[in-house]
Amino acid sequence: MTTVSVVIPVLDDAAHLRHCLASLAAQTRLPAEVIVVDNGSVDESAAVALAAGARVVVEPVRGIPAAAATGYDAATGDVIARCDADSRLPADWVEHLVRVFERNPDLDAATGPGWFHDLPWGSRHLAGGWYFCGLFAGFGSAIANVPLWGSNMALRARTWERVSAAVHRHTPGIHDDLDLSCVLGPRARVRLMPGVTVGVAGRMFASPTAVRQRLGWAMATLRLNRAELGTVERWAMRLGLR
Repeated sequence: MTTVSVVIPVLDDAAHLRHCLASLAAQTRLPAEVIVVDNGSVDESAAVALAAGARVVVEPVRGIPAAAATGYDAATGDVIARCDADSRLPADWVEHLVRVFERNPDLDAATGPGWFHDLPWGSRHLAGGWYFCGLFAGFGSAIANVPLWGSNMALRARTWERVSAAVHRHTPGIHDDLDLSCVLGPRARVRLMPGVTVGVAGRMFASPTAVRQRLGWAMATLRLNRAELGTVERWAMRLGLR
């Protein structure tokens, strides 16, 4: 039986984490373990995690790249699933991930889209369309593969072992999920699961500054990885031209 470890990086997000852990406890197939990576919280995040039966791992280096990588390192499952503290997971999320990886033994990773559950009804669809079209079409074209979205993704443990030394876990101002996508490379087998959607908080749309910051991190992630392998080279590898 395929075992699943769920990794959740957290920093002062106890209220959201409580809902996320409740949705994991209600899964039709329970994960083998839930790992909450405390990235220096001063609120009740660690206590909330322990009360829900999660394993708490401490990562003192601030930043989601460091916290997420530490969680993946600590995972013991065959598949490492990742979500965020504000993720609202459907009841069959773990079950669906297991099914996808068991039916595709050569699959390296999988990811799905989401929706912004706390935005007004009209704007949540507009924001979701803008965000996920930009992610999967825009960034996907730049890296010649399906990009991973950290609130709804999973990868095989053996895949993480292969690339763990190459991710930029201590580089500030980048997106860890997009960095991992770049490091996996154009030949990695990554599947988009359009039917597996996860609710998240629309905090990135709280202000123009927040939007600019997220976009800046995305561009910084792309520039960092282009220094090692550019878009043209990625597509050449994807198409088998080199």
